[in-house]
Amino acid sequence: MKQLKIVLLVCLFSGFYIGAIAQDETTKKTEVTDVVTASTKTADELQKIQMDSLKNWKINGAVGLNSSLTTLTNWAAGGTNSAAFIGYGNVRFIYQKDKFAWETFFDTEFGYTYLAKTKYAWRKSNDKLNLSSKAGYDIGNHFYATLMGSFRSQYTAGYDYPDDQTENYISNILSPSYTDISLGIDWKPNDIFSVYFSPAAGRITTALDTALRVKYGVDPNKSFKAEFGAMLKGGVNYQYKDFKVVSALTLFTPYSKNFGNVDVDWDLAVSYQLLKVLNVSLGTSLKYYDAVKFDNGDGRNVQHIQFKTLLGVGIGYTF
Repeated sequence: MKQLKIVLLVCLFSGFYIGAIAQDETTKKTEVTDVVTASTKTADELQKIQMDSLKNWKINGAVGLNSSLTTLTNWAAGGTNSAAFIGYGNVRFIYQKDKFAWETFFDTEFGYTYLAKTKYAWRKSNDKLNLSSKAGYDIGNHFYATLMGSFRSQYTAGYDYPDDQTENYISNILSPSYTDISLGIDWKPNDIFSVYFSPAAGRITTALDTALRVKYGVDPNKSFKAEFGAMLKGGVNYQYKDFKVVSALTLFTPYSKNFGNVDVDWDLAVSYQLLKVLNVSLGTSLKYYDAVKFDNGDGRNVQHIQFKTLLGVGIGYTF
């Protein structure tokens, strides 16, 4: 009888022990399942946040490389061996969330031309570095209270070639450069057009090279000139399939004795992509600066309209 009681007690304690172990294993499995479920939920939420953030961004633009080559051997009609290489790009980044909008635009080009049988065979043909950015808050009816900044200059030294044997130094990086900071109202009825006006615009013109300061209207004893005035800026960014048009016009006049004398910057880029690789592009730049003067040939230095055209076919990509 005593042995039977011992056996029953052993069985009873064994049952309790096995049940406790089983319950502990079940609890552990439940906890692991909860952790996995929570981790999966967190990962899904993070992925959703990332997707929502990406939806607030838009990126578009065009990049390409144009080139040409001419070689002549015993050519009776005459001519000169030559080559030209031009790389270009314009990219726009747009961020929009609720009533906040931020837009950054980068526009650049750089190119060289080779002309045989000349003293200065390699000559820079294109050099542009433009960067602008604006942040605005929607105040209704497509109007944005906006803070805008921009920078315009070039990459390397520039020269003028009045003939094949003469090279005149006329520009360099930060000589000149134009930095604008302004506060105003931006009207954006859609993603294609925008018009910006600022009655409070500051412009800093730099000429770090002392030899170029007078040419660009900077005091010979200073490296920069600061002005305060009004600015009007318009922009177009249109794309239909593989056809793209980008244009920007900036007008600035200072609040000084020269008020009403308007500095003009107008850039236009048109591109069409063929066969997914080839690209036909047309680019123009028109500039007029009241402080920049040229030798008129009669002993007078006067302002002139500056105009440049770039037409090319090459490898490119529009997006």
